[in-house]
Amino acid sequence: MLILVAYDISSPKRLAAVSKHCENYGIRVQYSVFECRMEADIFERFWEGLCKRINPDEDRAVAYRICLQCSKKIETAGQMVTSENVIAYVF
Repeated sequence: MLILVAYDISSPKRLAAVSKHCENYGIRVQYSVFECRMEADIFERFWEGLCKRINPDEDRAVAYRICLQCSKKIETAGQMVTSENVIAYVF
């Protein structure tokens, strides 16, 4: 499943923690946006870990689940790194 994750974190310390957490699961496509390909059980673990790193009163994180058919219709302009360009993930 393709998941687009975006966040707005107010604290530099929490921002670094959230960014590092997301880097473990996906590819950064914008400063605070990640494209992740993972199964539902992995997503649940990822999301739980992300929620532990934010302050819900000050920060915001959102994850959009994109179905396989819709992911084939994604359009981009210009150069950017996407999970399509990744040869292998190392966990």
